[in-house]
Amino acid sequence: MSSALYALGRWAARAKWLVLIVWIVLLTVLGVGALTIGKGANAPITIPGTEAQEAITSLSHTFPEVSGTSASVIVVAPDGERVDTDEYRDAVVDSIAEFEALPGVTGVQTPFGTGDMAAANTDISPNGQALLIQVQVEGDTTSVSDETKVGIETATETLGDRLPDATVSFGGEMFSISVPGITITEAVGVLIAAVVLVLTLGSFVAAGMPLLIALIGVGVSIAGLFTVTAFVELTSTTPMLALMLGLAVGIDYTLFIVSRHQEQLRAGVPMRESIARATATSGSAVVFAGLTVIIALVGLSVAGIPFLTSLGVAAAAAVGLAVLIALTLTPAVLSMAGMRILSRKHRRLLAATGEANTAQTAGEVSALSATDALTTSDASGTKGIPAPVPTRADRFFGGWVRAVTKKPIITVFSVLVVLGLAALPALQLRLALPDATALEEDAPARVTYELTGEHFGDGYNAPLLLTGSIISSTDPLGLLDDLKREVEQIPGVASVPLATPNQGADTAIIQVIPEEGAHAESTTELVQTLRDHREEWEDRYGVTLSVTGFTAVAIDVSAMLMEAMLPFGIFVVGLSLVLLAMVFRSVWVPIKATLGYLLSVGAAFGAVVAVFQWGWLQDALNVHSTGPILSFMPIILMGVLFGLAMDYEVFLVARMREEYVHGGDAQRAIHRGFVGSAKVVTAAALIMIAVFAAFVPEGDASIKIIALGLAVGVFVDAFVVRMTLVPAVMALLGDRAWSMPRWMSRVLPSFDIEGEGLAREIEHENWPADMPGARIASSELALQRGGSNLRTPEIRLADHEVLVLDPRDPVSVPLAQVLSGRGSIDAGTLKVDGLLLPERAGSLRARAAWADPHTLRQGIGDAPSVLVLDLRDTALSPLGPDAIADARSAIAAWATALEGSTPPIVIVVGDLALASELLPDSLTLVSLGDDSATVYEEQSMEAAR
Repeated sequence: MSSALYALGRWAARAKWLVLIVWIVLLTVLGVGALTIGKGANAPITIPGTEAQEAITSLSHTFPEVSGTSASVIVVAPDGERVDTDEYRDAVVDSIAEFEALPGVTGVQTPFGTGDMAAANTDISPNGQALLIQVQVEGDTTSVSDETKVGIETATETLGDRLPDATVSFGGEMFSISVPGITITEAVGVLIAAVVLVLTLGSFVAAGMPLLIALIGVGVSIAGLFTVTAFVELTSTTPMLALMLGLAVGIDYTLFIVSRHQEQLRAGVPMRESIARATATSGSAVVFAGLTVIIALVGLSVAGIPFLTSLGVAAAAAVGLAVLIALTLTPAVLSMAGMRILSRKHRRLLAATGEANTAQTAGEVSALSATDALTTSDASGTKGIPAPVPTRADRFFGGWVRAVTKKPIITVFSVLVVLGLAALPALQLRLALPDATALEEDAPARVTYELTGEHFGDGYNAPLLLTGSIISSTDPLGLLDDLKREVEQIPGVASVPLATPNQGADTAIIQVIPEEGAHAESTTELVQTLRDHREEWEDRYGVTLSVTGFTAVAIDVSAMLMEAMLPFGIFVVGLSLVLLAMVFRSVWVPIKATLGYLLSVGAAFGAVVAVFQWGWLQDALNVHSTGPILSFMPIILMGVLFGLAMDYEVFLVARMREEYVHGGDAQRAIHRGFVGSAKVVTAAALIMIAVFAAFVPEGDASIKIIALGLAVGVFVDAFVVRMTLVPAVMALLGDRAWSMPRWMSRVLPSFDIEGEGLAREIEHENWPADMPGARIASSELALQRGGSNLRTPEIRLADHEVLVLDPRDPVSVPLAQVLSGRGSIDAGTLKVDGLLLPERAGSLRARAAWADPHTLRQGIGDAPSVLVLDLRDTALSPLGPDAIADARSAIAAWATALEGSTPPIVIVVGDLALASELLPDSLTLVSLGDDSATVYEEQSMEAAR
């Protein structure tokens, strides 16, 4: 990976204006699409397949008057007055006509109404001081037109004018959810991020770059999301979560690359070379970190909930764009900025020592060894370049890591105790969907909600519906009277104000008012009790009743999300173990990282419960009310925090491993790796915290819970787990931290984020010295086959030469596989077509073909630059003259076509004489010598014949 990113960084630095134009054009096109065809993110939260949701869907066809959403209007008389007087009756009856005339309204229920929607006296409070008007509207809460909403507000104001001494307020399900928007406080988070960037990078140009690039990335992702709404429904939370994550990771990912580039420039690495190497090293960590966030977000689909899946995919797309823009636009903008990316102090220092001028020459690239160039934090400095003078931050972090590793057992124990206590509140975690209590105190919907609870009881804010088919009943009204009496006897039921069939007398609804509100455990128990009576009522009355309504749907959503937390947690933990094992080639590092992640999650959950359930710091954080936590907060927080935790694990521990693999002992690698990465990890964490925390004070109720959890989770994970617990645990493990069983190392693919592969490639850029232009070159090459270690003689293959391998030699077939990118090397050095193996095996495999004479034309159809011609089968089935002529013609045409770019590389596994017949005269046959002292023996075509 580091090699591919190195090439990408070099290309982006050269094609800087093209890269910038492509991103600006993409932003413009998606922006136009969002404005012209986007439908907005306002899809309802539904869970198809649940009893409550299926019942609502069925009601939309059989009883549309009650299947949609609803609004409530409450009228409260002054103290000492009653609402059942003629004055109130006349005012309400006059308003009914206004409500019924609104578009989409299917019925109005009041204590003074008539017909199917007439209500019992239960719509008048027990003390007679308040009454309720229920307005039923078709559609869901997000599809109701603005005209209807404004009409209900206007009619309510008119009713208030008719009753000037009364309190009249509107609310209900339709108005209980607010659409989140961007406020000025989010800009405060960006300003804090800017300050942190200036302090970290020491240059306004460097500090502005991550912000600019992140904002472009966020603009592309948000515009793309709103464009996609023309084809896919998204909830209102989706773009806000994508904005929050895209902004945070976008700044961080660019920061890592810019910081590494600055470090290398100060060490004297040439400009474009530094851009490429920063993209290769820090860029590899960015890819891995982004990949973990993306996988975790897409993993939200394991819950099987459509709205959560779309939310996860949308947020993952925003993170993916942040990675892509960091890897392409960052190198381009770095190239535009030039040396201005450094502070004036460092530019003057480089100019004074002559480094700023000599760094522009190509000759210096080869003067720097790979290890020197890629590990600029070495205390001895790079070759010929003084080591950077330790800064105040370096001294601080050096002192910190020495303190936490001096007595690691005490450090580990202290962290576990503190985080264990912080996680205790999470044991009382309760989940629910938000209702009107999450709105601001003066919001009309919340005022209505609280007045309804005060005068009618909390259960009136959480009505349930029993519905079912009664088509087989000969006495629908009598049946419903019997069912109504049955339901009224169930514990937890406050009243049953409505039990009526539809106009066709084939579907019934029974409205049930619980004794307590939607978030009460007794209401959840009541829903289950009603469902438990289904079989009894079916046997007795011949009708199957389902429990539905907004409250029942919310309870079903919360239950499914709670059930999904365990499988999702297992998925995330298992994923972290595998991914980190791939990255660090270690067993203990993944285990330590995963346990640290669980500690961070526990502390984040504890903080959320303490604030939003217990009310700690409620006023300071502008929390409007306390109660159960947003149902999908835990699973989203687990997914997002997993990715961010892996970010800091990778950026911190990868630098330790980089020091270790480049020759440092385990303890020294901890100290140097920590000091080399702690400054940028601290800045990245502070930026994340600032961005997330900015969404808390004025954010939407759904977003602020997630934002607070992420802000606390990032703080704990970055500063307590990664920068305190991790060094202590690594000090305890020592060299064992980097050990892995050989069988596991062979099974797991390698994810080179430390640039080891790139270091080897740079080191072998002009290798072999005796033949720099060799098409194939090897040294001390050893292959594994059947448990045996096969060593090969050195190979040097020039242009227009063909390597012929004797199939009787056990090394021939494994060597041919390796030379085409299909085998594995046990030891030694090998380059094929300029590609160092095994680092570039994937690239070689893409440009190599393996064919026999019968599949030759198909094999060379894609114009490969490397061809393995397998002639082993011809020993048993010799080729006829026509087949030989056809194969010779095909190879000649292929070789001629490649001559314009690069001569072909041909490896033959088979008979030397037959190879001479098949290959053009312009190619010289070279066979692998039996004596290792004989590099190869050449034979002209005539001699072979």
